[in-house]
Amino acid sequence: MSGSATRNNEVRIIGGAWRSRRIRFPDRPGLRPTPDRVRETLFNWLGQDLSGMDCLDLFAGSGALGFEAASRGARRVTMVESDVAAFRALQDNSATLKASAVTAVRADALEFLNNHQLLQYHVVFLDPPFAEDHWPMLLKRLPQYLAPGGFVYCERAQPLAALSGWAVMKSGRAGQVSHQLLKRVENE
Repeated sequence: MSGSATRNNEVRIIGGAWRSRRIRFPDRPGLRPTPDRVRETLFNWLGQDLSGMDCLDLFAGSGALGFEAASRGARRVTMVESDVAAFRALQDNSATLKASAVTAVRADALEFLNNHQLLQYHVVFLDPPFAEDHWPMLLKRLPQYLAPGGFVYCERAQPLAALSGWAVMKSGRAGQVSHQLLKRVENE
């Protein structure tokens, strides 16, 4: 976790309409909000204005990525979280921010992909607990959920390698967090 960014189980939204607002989250195993510096880099990659974009935040946790996207004008943000306490915090933060573009769904991320109505998203945020290795299944299931030209943001301890069907558009590292922006490679 990044020092001041997560003090008192809070994280600050760094840009957009809710800039400097804080969201609270419970102390849960494996929940580590994306550090400010990494979020800043990600939204520089994506562009500061996400108006008209639909985003999916699987493994939402604190909701830092999803709320950041909504703050920057995303049309629709679906946050998926299985932990009941984290899910309630997402609902509470959404109500506090009056985040009408945000929908929180209590579900396991993989079950969501297997059973949810097929919608397409311009950006999918993937920040699962580092100890779990859902990556092969996730990258196999995600193409059908991506809008044409859509991106998948990955956050993990080590960068993904040997990504058949995916191109790494951008990558970086901050402390113990490796982050990559992927795009689907067609005709592979």
